[in-house]
Amino acid sequence: MNNTQQILNLLGLAQRAGRIISGEELVVKAIQEGKAQLVFLASDAATNLKKKITDKGQYYKVNVTTVFSTLELSAAIGKSRKVLAVTDAGFTKKMRSLME
Repeated sequence: MNNTQQILNLLGLAQRAGRIISGEELVVKAIQEGKAQLVFLASDAATNLKKKITDKGQYYKVNVTTVFSTLELSAAIGKSRKVLAVTDAGFTKKMRSLME
């Protein structure tokens, strides 16, 4: 199993564990409140959404990654989403190590 698939599996686990915040407004709020540790933004998201999330991520020093498509993110967590925030340090650490 490759690292990409492992990260998607971890996203599913994090979702079931209640450690994922999804949806544009909720993710922006999580970034601002310092709850978001790592943000996944769909590579095929709309330009204005990409800019909004990327700018927030840079301002609040939150890592925003665009390695997955909307389809992959949605399949991983079981609902249609373009942006997800991981709020758990353990999941974040494992995902970051898999991304390197």
